[in-house]
Amino acid sequence: MSNAGKKLLQYVASKDFRTYLMSTHFWGPVANWGIPIAALADIKKDPKFISGNMTVALCLYSAIFMRFAWKVQPRNMLLFACHVTNETTQLIQLGRYVNYNLRNKEEKVALT
Repeated sequence: MSNAGKKLLQYVASKDFRTYLMSTHFWGPVANWGIPIAALADIKKDPKFISGNMTVALCLYSAIFMRFAWKVQPRNMLLFACHVTNETTQLIQLGRYVNYNLRNKEEKVALT
């Protein structure tokens, strides 16, 4: 086993790691991952079901908490990664929402 592998195993067996696993620094981000996972699951669904207001709210929420996760000491990289993923998926959903609504508006104008 490499030296890095031994160090990883020592850390996983340490009291510091067990303390981290029992902290809100770990469980908060784990619980938060439900939001981007749901957005990823919705990417294939019909865009008529996307709420523009909620998508914008989630974009703002993730942008704010990305900054928080970066600034808090010690840095919470698990929370940061969660919000980067959520921001990305919400922006994709927002793009789908805008495209769907613009296309429908153009079709309605063409029909009149």
